[in-house]
Amino acid sequence: QVQLVESGGGLVQAGGSLRLACAASGSIYTINHMGWYRQAPGKEREFVARITSGGSTNYADSVKGRFIISRDNAKNTMYLQMNSLQHEDTAVYYCKATSWVEYWGQGTQVTVSS
Repeated sequence: QVQLVESGGGLVQAGGSLRLACAASGSIYTINHMGWYRQAPGKEREFVARITSGGSTNYADSVKGRFIISRDNAKNTMYLQMNSLQHEDTAVYYCKATSWVEYWGQGTQVTVSS
């Protein structure tokens, strides 16, 4: 079992920045890759960014060049640095860890005021 806890969400003005964190615990040695997803009101959950155990990353086109995903293996924590935030980035952000099953955190709210 893997437990994931997100933090760092909040209210920010358009153009501002936030850094989300996802702390993993439990059977973390089983994790292959981790990622961030988000769900805006009335919309389906969508992919934001992913990082593999080897450090390779990929991003949704909507956040490419603005968001940076990283992980600190010593702290068992993944981060999402979000810059140049836009109103359209408002959503609940979830972290996901993939081993032979998928684990999800409970989410953290990000609200960008225009």
